[in-house]
Amino acid sequence: MTSYLRQKLQSFQIGSSDVKEDRLEDQEEVERSKIGIMRAVVEAQDPSAKEVDEFMIRRFLRARDLDVEKASAMFLKYLSWRKEFVPNGFISPSEIPNDLAQDKLFMQGHDNTGRPIVLVFAERHKPTSVEEFKRFVTYTLDKICARMPSGHEKFTAIADLEGWGYANSDIRGYLAAVSILQDCYPERLGKMFIIHVPYIFMTAWKMVYPFIDKNTKKKIIFVDNKKLQSTLLQDIDETQLPETYGGKLKLVPIQEC
Repeated sequence: MTSYLRQKLQSFQIGSSDVKEDRLEDQEEVERSKIGIMRAVVEAQDPSAKEVDEFMIRRFLRARDLDVEKASAMFLKYLSWRKEFVPNGFISPSEIPNDLAQDKLFMQGHDNTGRPIVLVFAERHKPTSVEEFKRFVTYTLDKICARMPSGHEKFTAIADLEGWGYANSDIRGYLAAVSILQDCYPERLGKMFIIHVPYIFMTAWKMVYPFIDKNTKKKIIFVDNKKLQSTLLQDIDETQLPETYGGKLKLVPIQEC
């Protein structure tokens, strides 16, 4: 390549980089503007919205593809749900004794981006009342969010279905969990690995899948048993993996986090 062509190529690459940066800045400016508009809209209808930070406003906006009207309606519905479902501001362990006793959900370590790792053993889940399970899901997500490292908003989940059978099937509970995650904690899930999937689980999955929104679907990965460790290690360092998957960390029950 001649020096002239090399200079032309370099100038083109620099120009392309500048264009990308300009587009990113434009997108961020649009997002900042819409955050301000949405805040004004929701605060006018519910003064308690003044207590939330811009990160929360942004998460709801992103969950609705920056549509201010849809995001505002979603957020106001969340505020109403929170006041009614969590009147004390938190879910007490005494409100979810049966789900906690199943010892099925843990949180320890971080993935390569710094997101906390949550692990659930589906085989340990036995259906309780839907209301208690909804409180358990809320308790869990509040715990995760409260322990989110500075600069992070999302978590990584591993759902281990080894041993799952019809006795563990809980369609109403699964749908309630999906609804709470998507509608009340949008843009909190970063990625979910579903592992050790038994064939019979797909019957339940087909019933739940239509209720999962498009943004959440993109974050769910079914992992081949033969590629389990190699797949997890792409996102999680060995020192941050639970011992049960060849890592170094001991499991920490969510109630002890």
